[in-house]
Amino acid sequence: MGVDPREPPSQASPEPAGRPGSAGPAGASPVYTRTGDDGRTALRGGQRVPKHDARVEAYGTVDELNACVGLARELARRLAAGAPALSTLDEALLGVQHRLFEIGGLLASSPGDRPSSAPRVDERDVVELERQMDACSAELAPLSSFVLPGGCELNAVLHLARTVCRRAERRCVAVADGDSVELAVVVYLNRLGDALFVWGRWASSKLGAGETPWHPRR
Repeated sequence: MGVDPREPPSQASPEPAGRPGSAGPAGASPVYTRTGDDGRTALRGGQRVPKHDARVEAYGTVDELNACVGLARELARRLAAGAPALSTLDEALLGVQHRLFEIGGLLASSPGDRPSSAPRVDERDVVELERQMDACSAELAPLSSFVLPGGCELNAVLHLARTVCRRAERRCVAVADGDSVELAVVVYLNRLGDALFVWGRWASSKLGAGETPWHPRR
């Protein structure tokens, strides 16, 4: 198990080369810690919990979502050479990745262990997603049917991120049922799922790729 950036310093080995604070290749410490070999991991406050704990499932799924968003962002950046409008999507997705990393940190902490100075998502982040969705939607034709993921690679990757986002949202709601999860986290993930759908449609339009409507079996 590699070092989790949400684990406290006492539970993780020094950062390897390439990460902030690294001493460089010559002084790099191993990424592995062996502390998770028993199937347990540490929350930010030091509590040892099973790796199937609801909080671990939640922040692990948010981490998975961040990887999917990173894939979409790199694809958007590459395609922006031929479709410059996609540079705005690249910037938007980078902002999302920062917010998801902050959400992961919150989820990896029990309520009493969260420092007051810890970065948090809030209503401003939700409003920003809504603003971006409204701007993209204004350039799109209204939907007349359900659409299938695909039509172009970027659309498909954004839909993949959307489905992982919905799973992350469900995992966070499950934690909230028995523990404390800030409402803003659930609201942000809910709105992000909508944004990823809109961005998928918008990206297809900028790339000249048609949408694939769902045709129900008759």
